[in-house]
Amino acid sequence: MRKTCLDMVYEMAKADERVFFIGSDLGVGTLDKFKKEIPERFLMEGISEANIVGMAAGMALEGSIPYINTIGVFLTRRCFEQITLDLCLHHLNVRLIGSGGGLVYAPLGPSHLAIEDMAILRCLPNMTILAPADASEMSRLMPLTLEHQGPIYIRLAKGGDAIVTPAEAEYKIGRAVPIRDGNDAVIITTGVGLHVALEAADSLAAQGVRAGVLHMHTVKPVDKEAILQRLQQAPVAVTVEEGVINGGLGSAVAEIVAEANFNPSKKFARIGIPDVFADRYGSQAELMRYYGITAENVADTVKRLAG
Repeated sequence: MRKTCLDMVYEMAKADERVFFIGSDLGVGTLDKFKKEIPERFLMEGISEANIVGMAAGMALEGSIPYINTIGVFLTRRCFEQITLDLCLHHLNVRLIGSGGGLVYAPLGPSHLAIEDMAILRCLPNMTILAPADASEMSRLMPLTLEHQGPIYIRLAKGGDAIVTPAEAEYKIGRAVPIRDGNDAVIITTGVGLHVALEAADSLAAQGVRAGVLHMHTVKPVDKEAILQRLQQAPVAVTVEEGVINGGLGSAVAEIVAEANFNPSKKFARIGIPDVFADRYGSQAELMRYYGITAENVADTVKRLAG
């Protein structure tokens, strides 16, 4: 996914002189072709993320479209004030590409986990948040970021994930992608959570429960219309995300469910990382299992709510 994303930044830069790339202490060889062929629009600025965001804001004010790439947790948590005041307040066209979204950097411990990135950015006016499920979806969304107005955060997963998004679907920023039909329940997810949701839906189908799957590659602005449309049919809704449940996709859906005042009310649950700091190291898969971000837990939760 990261390679697809950065390759597309390079391709867009060749076609559009507004595109800049700014890296922060990335590995040797990152975007070598970009650096060699378009050196005047390639910057590797070292470990100074907050300064980079401020610099990108200045470039955007002059008409450029900077794409910044570094580790997600440093790009969001460390730079929150610069993102708020420099980018969002002025509605600037800066693209923040966060590597290692969610639990990808689990082997490095809690300091490197970008698990609250979507939650803290979702509260900022003018911010758009993208979390593709696979490289194919990334390739469809990246061209759309070029003309989008305002700052965008693009969350990268580990990479190498199986392609599960449908090629025939319509991809627009802010529009959900219906992946699977089913009115007994709806599983609403984002990022690589889609993989978990599809496995859970398969398991439920084998047990006679038809669960629909709605994929939100855009966490903000969330596609409220699509969520309400699915909830009109399904009595149960479960959200799945590789991030904290407080403030992320699950909270966004909870707000929609609460304000819709369904009668009868909906059975609802959020699956993600609870309100704790990670207390262990391990692989991404191990920590996802530890926090219950698994197909088995999603299926069990749906069955429990469905009674």
